[in-house]
Amino acid sequence: MQELVDLGVMIFREKNSRGSFKPHISVKFRSAEGKLVTFSVDTTRTPAKYQQPDAYLITHAHSDHHGKSAMLSESAVCSEKTALALEIRHDRKYAGRTFKVGETIDIKGVKVRTFPNFHTVGSTSFMWENELGTKILVTGDVKDASMLPECDVLITEANYGDPGDATCYFDDDLSGFECAFRDDPSIAFGAYAFGKAQRAVELLRGFGYDGIIEMDEQSLSLTRTLLEDAGELTHLGGSCGDCISVVPPWDLDKLPDHISKYVMTGRSDYRYPAIQISDHLDARGLESMVKDIAPEITVVYHPKGHRPARFAKHLGAIGFNALSIDKISNVLSNEFV
Repeated sequence: MQELVDLGVMIFREKNSRGSFKPHISVKFRSAEGKLVTFSVDTTRTPAKYQQPDAYLITHAHSDHHGKSAMLSESAVCSEKTALALEIRHDRKYAGRTFKVGETIDIKGVKVRTFPNFHTVGSTSFMWENELGTKILVTGDVKDASMLPECDVLITEANYGDPGDATCYFDDDLSGFECAFRDDPSIAFGAYAFGKAQRAVELLRGFGYDGIIEMDEQSLSLTRTLLEDAGELTHLGGSCGDCISVVPPWDLDKLPDHISKYVMTGRSDYRYPAIQISDHLDARGLESMVKDIAPEITVVYHPKGHRPARFAKHLGAIGFNALSIDKISNVLSNEFV
């Protein structure tokens, strides 16, 4: 898109050895000193025989953002807590550099500011400027955009960005969550080990529950490592009597029948009652985020499927220039080679 070139930004997709597009995107631009710089965002590593990016920006440790691959590169960049989560989840040593969310870091002479987006513990949005002063913001997945700054080029997600899909509109059922554990002291919540499990513990503590919480091994390790005020946690089956359990949804069947079971999800395909607790903005929130950030152009790079195109089309309909990942190729402008 010519608007991006005019702003001094080239967004492209690399191909793997099989000729298929690698996940997500890369951003090429010139630094304030005029040096060509490439940041790859939430993607797998480039094979060693090819030209390497200057940095692999990892927004958070969910598997669909490919930190399992990028974490092995010395050029990986992520928050301290994202690095810890990657190491626990994948049993590998993180090889890159880290920062505390909110810090400004230097990557190849480019000053990169970091911002919380509250998707998971340690999740990060990145912003920097090119030689033209264009502000480029990569959000990753977002739960709360209130601390994200205005920019010229917004690169963001659309997990729930289809305005024509009723499932893309929701509010967290916090009262339902609170009522569930207050009404029944012997209860289990199905929550993914990274992200939702920590959210469950934060909510329980925030609602004043100070009892023991039982967790499966990986959820326990992640929560103890990532949360500073997690309270007393123990291994599942720790003989604490009537206490609350937090386990992956597929492990709820393994718990005793007398325990009440709920799944923290917006999905409807689990056998247990669902309590809507999301780690994402819904369609309304994504639209509001774009309006508040007020970019000259928005690039929607995640997830797979039709939602990036639907969200980009919707943004165009309400007056914003937008481009979805399916429209991005691996062909670079002559200005960026």
